[in-house]
Amino acid sequence: MEELNRKKYREKLRTAAEVAAMINSGDEIFFAEFILRPESIDEALADRAEELTNVRLDGVCITKVPRFIEADPNRKHFIYDDWHISGVGRKLYQQGLCSYIPLTYHQGPRIIRKYRDYDYVFVSARPMDAQGYFNFGMCNSLTSAAITKAKKVIVEVNENMPLCLGGNQESVHVSRVDYVVEGKNSPILEVPPAPPTETDIRIARHIMEEIEDGACLQLGIGGLPNVIGAMIAESDLTDLGIHTEMLVDSMVDLYNTGKITGNRKTTDRFKMVYTFAMGTRKLYDFLHNNPACASYPVNYTNDPRVIAVNDKVIAINNAIEVDLFSQVCSESAGTVHISGTGGQFDFIFGAFNSRGGKGIIALSSTFTDKKGNVHSRIVPTLKLGSIVTVPRSCVQYVATEFGIVQLKGKSTWQRAEALIGIAHPMFRDELTRQAREMKIWLDRD
Repeated sequence: MEELNRKKYREKLRTAAEVAAMINSGDEIFFAEFILRPESIDEALADRAEELTNVRLDGVCITKVPRFIEADPNRKHFIYDDWHISGVGRKLYQQGLCSYIPLTYHQGPRIIRKYRDYDYVFVSARPMDAQGYFNFGMCNSLTSAAITKAKKVIVEVNENMPLCLGGNQESVHVSRVDYVVEGKNSPILEVPPAPPTETDIRIARHIMEEIEDGACLQLGIGGLPNVIGAMIAESDLTDLGIHTEMLVDSMVDLYNTGKITGNRKTTDRFKMVYTFAMGTRKLYDFLHNNPACASYPVNYTNDPRVIAVNDKVIAINNAIEVDLFSQVCSESAGTVHISGTGGQFDFIFGAFNSRGGKGIIALSSTFTDKKGNVHSRIVPTLKLGSIVTVPRSCVQYVATEFGIVQLKGKSTWQRAEALIGIAHPMFRDELTRQAREMKIWLDRD
């Protein structure tokens, strides 16, 4: 069987230029995810920019500007759409070179299977193993769903990719692949952890009070998750589990200190479950052939029903603004696009339905604009055009550096009062005045 797989591999081997030559105007392409990208194919496609029109490419949270976009600065030849927006995607969006596909992340594979058809799917993967499988490495997410809707599947191999065990659907067999490109074997992009601010530290202290032994954690990227991870490592907490969208460096540190055992998880016991990973070489080395980790498609990791199966789920997510009605905006500043829904709604909803679970929205109480003016992130109403990421009916906990409040079961005036209590003191009187005007403040004097 191994020799048969090798024979299939050799028959399907093509150069990047040969693959790019197959693309026609009007084709629709799925173009990999996150830090993984088929660089050789990307460069070959960019070389054909002037020959093509209306080629639509989808990606997920690109972390480096693709060459085909650089080759088409006026978006005349390639149309790039993103299922989630990174810092790189945000800049492209503002230049009119990227559009966003709104989704609740766990529904992504179902959306693709119901409504999308791809002429080509480009996949970055490890070299084929003896059994004929190409492992997707750190990004499972939407890839397996895209493959099911592809007329042609092209794998570009990278020898530097760690072997990330499943879970399920973490690999594709050579029999399902149409062409193979042996790529440039570029080093996997590293994303260093952001250093925490003093505000992050203060917020983290409040959140730590809500974490118990046996909790199942979902942490993201950024200064706040990093400092929470550091605080957990120094705490007396034990028997923690991981069921997360994104696996990050801080989780490696927690595992190495013995805090992460997964012993009390109800599903995927003893496993650190994730759908994509992004961080430094430390994380990638940790993932390689590690049976403690399990990669799944996002319709499993982020399904609120699956999340809720584990007890004491602690889901921590950032926001841009929260208004006094307790609506959460995490995607835009007014009409200025910042990010995407991602898995925030999935985990806030799922954590609440977990026995003992807590879905926490965390944000600094203020921000300073480019002119040096300080503004509150707790606001009377969201800015005109702001996107509601988590509706008020689903919000559970909100935390700032001034405290953490639980809002479920609270009336509109109780929610407004609680949120004003964790706003920056310099804005509380004005917020109270505006709450009165909006008829959501109860004067009890």
